[in-house]
Amino acid sequence: MSDTDNPEVDDDDIGKFDPGLTQRLVGLMRPILKTYHRSEVRGLDAFPPGGALVVANHSGGMFPMDVPVFSVDFYETFGYDRPVYTLSHDILFKGLSGDFFRRTGYIRANRENAATALRSGGVVVVFPGGDYDAYRPTFSENVIDFNGRKGYVSTAIDAGVPIVPAVSIGGQESQLYLSRGMWLARRLQLKRLLRSEILPISFGFPFGLSATIPPNLPLPAKIVTQVLQPVDIAEQFGEDPDVDEVDEHVRSVMQQGLDQLAAERRFPILG
Repeated sequence: MSDTDNPEVDDDDIGKFDPGLTQRLVGLMRPILKTYHRSEVRGLDAFPPGGALVVANHSGGMFPMDVPVFSVDFYETFGYDRPVYTLSHDILFKGLSGDFFRRTGYIRANRENAATALRSGGVVVVFPGGDYDAYRPTFSENVIDFNGRKGYVSTAIDAGVPIVPAVSIGGQESQLYLSRGMWLARRLQLKRLLRSEILPISFGFPFGLSATIPPNLPLPAKIVTQVLQPVDIAEQFGEDPDVDEVDEHVRSVMQQGLDQLAAERRFPILG
């Protein structure tokens, strides 16, 4: 899942959301997330009505639980008439699984799709840091770093919707992430082959040391998501907001929120 800089557009992405299928999927995921990851989502009581762009940090490497954790509690609170769309990498839509993901709210990460979803009143989740964030080293797990990506700000401004910052903790403890492996990715020319600038190196169960392959299973780390106060861009930054200023503010409040979650955490994995 990634930021909104991909120029490709797929008109079939929006409008395929299937609330019935999504409800069945959430019903299956909920007991797993609440038991295995003991997941919590806080702050939904302040979530704004209508379209909103949820800007979040991304965690968990190959098995990120950010969207399932958020969606389970969001739908329980607001119901299935209000879709949650997640801006996602093209690879998710390859093959037979593409239609399934579209029907459960995943859409290609581009500004056109984001704008359409937001203007329809949908809630759109974006991870500006993408894989760069999801594979950050475990020892840097409590750092907000979007790798300089700010496209989400323009997306929110163009659609006229608030930004809702959200921070999660615990996903980066599902295994020990050692390095993004950017040097290895450059050596193997992965950007040309797979549009990826990283080849993450981690240590986990059951295979031990892994460079993505073989994939280790996620450990049962407790995951907590804090939804922060909405950012009304026009109200806080005027009718002609500076993108850099908005981005700096969003990252600042997210870092403060993540620091608070980190201060509450007593033990890795256990929470």
